[in-house]
Parts: sequence; structure tokens; C-alpha cells
Amino acid sequence: MTENVVCVDANLLVRLVSSKPSESRFEELWNQWQESGDRIVAPPLIYYEVSNALHRSTVAGQLLPEQAEQALEDAFSLDITLYGDLAMHRRALNLASSLRLPATYDAHYLALSEQLSAQFWTADRRLFRAVQATFDWVHLVE
Repeated sequence: MTENVVCVDANLLVRLVSSKPSESRFEELWNQWQESGDRIVAPPLIYYEVSNALHRSTVAGQLLPEQAEQALEDAFSLDITLYGDLAMHRRALNLASSLRLPATYDAHYLALSEQLSAQFWTADRRLFRAVQATFDWVHLVE
């Protein structure tokens, strides 16, 4: 049996841990991956991005500080394997340049997905639109 590898980004993870009933698609997808035995991966920067997004939601009055703290703990408790090496950073820089991305953050998820032959799942519509014609293994969750 071939193991499926799934790479998730911070946008998807934030939506998962702070989801409302109307966003159950994120939980359904996560549960599907878990039940299938898929290996879920991300670059180490995912937790920097998640904590920053939760902080911004708190500052904007969308989450109470306690809710943000709980969401971060929920993110930490998920079974995500972190991968990162120098080759990933080099490839992320190259991808950000060739895809004309404004920063390398998103490119790290792409580089890792490419490196591990993973399907990449994001809740970032802007990123998806920027790369969908280039990579058929990038998927948008809404």
C-alpha cells in the first residue's frame, strides 16, 4: 500500500482549529486524511504563521485571547510532521521568484510538497489562483 502524503498550510490549519460549524469541510477533510492513514506534513514555519494569524484575529476582535490560545494548542496537538532542510529553502526562493510570489512563505509549502511528492492543500484562494496552472497537485479548500 502506497502512503499518501498531504502538505497543509497555515491558512488551512487556522481554519481547521478555529472553524465554525459552517466550515465543517476542514474537519471533514482532516478526518478523511486521518482515517486513510495519510501522512500530513508542513514546513516548520507553519506554527509561526498560525500563531501570527491567531494574534491578528485577536487584535481585530474576531477571537478572544483565550480562544486564540486554545486554537494554538489545538494546532499543536494535530499529527503534523514538520520537514525542513536547506534544499527546501533554496527551492522556495526559486519558486517565489519564478511564480512572482510576494514572499517565500507560501513557496516553502510548495517546495516541500514538490520534494515529498505530496498533494498540497490550502485555504488561500490567492495562492491557489497564482499556482493552479503550474501545479496540478495544489488544491483549494473553501
